[in-house]
Amino acid sequence: MTHDDCTPEPVLKARQLTRSFGDGEARTVAVNHAALDLYAGQVVLLMGPSGSGKSTLLAVLSGLLRPDAGQVLALGQDLWALSDKERERFRLQHCGFVFQGYNLFAALTARQQLEMVVRWGEGASARDARRRTDEVLELLGLAKKADLYPADLSGGEKQRVAIGRALIKNPKFCFADEPTSALDWHTGEHVIEQLRNAARDRGATVLVVAHDARIIPYADRVFYMEDGCLRETEDEAQVRELVLRQHTNVPHAGDLAELH
Repeated sequence: MTHDDCTPEPVLKARQLTRSFGDGEARTVAVNHAALDLYAGQVVLLMGPSGSGKSTLLAVLSGLLRPDAGQVLALGQDLWALSDKERERFRLQHCGFVFQGYNLFAALTARQQLEMVVRWGEGASARDARRRTDEVLELLGLAKKADLYPADLSGGEKQRVAIGRALIKNPKFCFADEPTSALDWHTGEHVIEQLRNAARDRGATVLVVAHDARIIPYADRVFYMEDGCLRETEDEAQVRELVLRQHTNVPHAGDLAELH
């Protein structure tokens, strides 16, 4: 990307991020000097084998897990220079999260899951919270499920509620960790489309961690991670091959170095 006057500024900059776990011989480097720029309105896909550091990197970028070294600048703020309360406030105001396990409250209906975010997170009135919630549930095809509890929803419906909860506050960032892994592809495709719509229509920056190569066409950019090392690639065929090798245990020494 050229650095002329028309080049947008990244909304998130990460530089030299490192995160390890354990000590001594048991020490494992999950993220190894990772760097990337993320831009508004983009869907960014982060792929790689299990244990490659993808989820750790997402947690560091989103302010959930402190790095050993490096810097994350989000909307001009140095996330890891903020106090814990300031960083929590930043996440509350600007970040939405979608996780594989849904993380819904069993005692709340689908509508209440979303209303809670804008009522208690933003201080919105009950009327405004209901209006905004119903709009989002309608958009996600859940209007008729609004009064159901998680136990009465299918896996796909629960994931769409989780997406609605993440998007109802119009976040600047949406972080999704394996949002389709427990879903059939028809449902998973709908989930990815909703995340893409958040980027296209709301200008959100969406970072998706996933194994499924079928998501690649929905992404604006694709990163591949292995052994803690991060690379961006524009070669869709090569990424598909790498993902296939993950599941067939075919040796792939040197593949990461070929990515550019």
